[in-house]
Amino acid sequence: MNNPVTQAKVLRVLENRTIERLGGTQSIPVDVRVISATHRNLQAEIRAGKFREDLFYRLRVVTVDLPPLRAHKEDIALLAETFLQLHGARLGRTARLKRDAVATIEKYDWPGNVRELKNALERSMVFSRGDEIGVEDLPGEVVHGESISHKHSGDEQDNGISERDFREAKRKFEVAYLTRQLAEHRWNVSRTAATIGLHRQSLQEKLRELGIRRPGREPLEDE
Repeated sequence: MNNPVTQAKVLRVLENRTIERLGGTQSIPVDVRVISATHRNLQAEIRAGKFREDLFYRLRVVTVDLPPLRAHKEDIALLAETFLQLHGARLGRTARLKRDAVATIEKYDWPGNVRELKNALERSMVFSRGDEIGVEDLPGEVVHGESISHKHSGDEQDNGISERDFREAKRKFEVAYLTRQLAEHRWNVSRTAATIGLHRQSLQEKLRELGIRRPGREPLEDE
C-alpha cells in the first residue's frame, strides 16, 4: 500500500467510519474491525516517506509480532509431520521424513515461512518413491540452502571466492557448483550432466575426484 492516495482513503475510513461506493456520492456508515499485516518495517517506511505516520499510529492499536519460522526451528519437525498428514489425506498415501531430511529442513532458513514449508513438503511427497522422503526428494533450494547456512556458520567451506590459491578456489567452486546442480536435479547424474554440458561419464569422474557424495549414498548412479 505504497500509494499515498490509497493510504489517505484508508485513513479516512478508519477515522470517519464511513465509505463511499465507487461512483457514489453518499457516505455509508460501517462498523468493522480491521486486521492488517506486513512484513516490512513500517517505521523505516515512514522515514523514507513511503508510509503515512498518522495511518501507522491509527492502525497500531493492538500489535502481535509473529517471528519468522527460522526463529523457532524447533517447531519445524512437528509442523512437517502435520503437513505430511494433511497432504497424505488429500493424496491418498502416507509418507514420513527420513532423519537426514529432517536435519536438512531444520537447517534451512525458510524465507517463505510456513507456507513455503507446506508447499515444499507437498512437492516432496509427490515426487518421492515409497513411504519415506529423503534429502534427494526435497526441493533443490532447500538442500542448497543448507550448504549456505553451513558456510555462514563456519561448518562448511565457502565457494572459493575468498581463497588466494587458484587451485583451491577452483576446487571449492566446483564442489559448490556441482552440489547445487545435482540437488536441483534430485541427484540424477544424467540429467545434471545434460544440463551443464558434460558427458555423464565425465561428470561421474569429476564427482569421484572431488569426493562429492549424495547425502546418505553415492550420487554416481542414475535413477
